[in-house]
Amino acid sequence: MTEVPQSQSYQRTRSDHASEIAEDYVEAIADLIDTHGQCRVRDLADHFGVTHVTVVRTVQRLERDELVSTQPYKPVELTKKGRRLANACKRRHEIVYAFLLALGVDPRVAAVDAEGIEHHVSPPTLKQFRRFLDRNS
Repeated sequence: MTEVPQSQSYQRTRSDHASEIAEDYVEAIADLIDTHGQCRVRDLADHFGVTHVTVVRTVQRLERDELVSTQPYKPVELTKKGRRLANACKRRHEIVYAFLLALGVDPRVAAVDAEGIEHHVSPPTLKQFRRFLDRNS
């Protein structure tokens, strides 16, 4: 087994954590738009169980990163970049969830675990998950 330097592993984890909130938010925004036709700050606060202020600050960061666009008293909209990220996150989540189910993990546990794992799985590992699922379906 090839050993990865510990500092490299920590750097990757810190990077993953930094993008985790953005990924969760764009995925939630996309889901709300797809199911309800729009996404309001209040919808996100309810979804994540956080305050309105927390959502506003996070949405401001997403806007700075060009993932969403906002206007006062209007729903939150995803930019093309935000929609691409949301789609990629959703696909990654689906693969991780299906992989856990294929291993025999209880669906409720798999749903919770997939939510965390999806942010930390590397593209090569995700590819192997997909290959495993393709071979075993």
